[in-house]
Amino acid sequence: MRIPIVALRVLDQQRALEFYTQTLGFTPREDMDLGAMRWLTVSPPDQPDVEVLLERLNPPIVDEETRDQIDTLIAKGFGGTLFLEVDDCRATFDDLVAKGVEVVQEPMERFYGIDAAFRDDSGNQIRMTQRVETSVAWPDGR
Repeated sequence: MRIPIVALRVLDQQRALEFYTQTLGFTPREDMDLGAMRWLTVSPPDQPDVEVLLERLNPPIVDEETRDQIDTLIAKGFGGTLFLEVDDCRATFDDLVAKGVEVVQEPMERFYGIDAAFRDDSGNQIRMTQRVETSVAWPDGR
């Protein structure tokens, strides 16, 4: 069993495409007009077998009132969370800050590595982690 595609709800697909490709360096994969929706996927640069569907909910999938309610939640960070693993969290974070991302949490050491968070152009939270040994103890005392 595999997960080839995950959906991330966005407020504007074109703007999201630019964010994920130009800011994060993702690769565009599929962009199709399916009538009721635009099927738009991107892949992380080192993981071409995983696609992120940049999904925009509109009528007839949901009514306009529901879409507006969902948009409000997405903008507040409830549209989804994407977890990225990077080789150098601090350097990647500095690069993304220079590109203007909205910072949620600066890099900090945790028991599992170095972790930071920012938001995409729609408000979705993106967490990035560098898996390294730190001096922070594991919760169970490992």
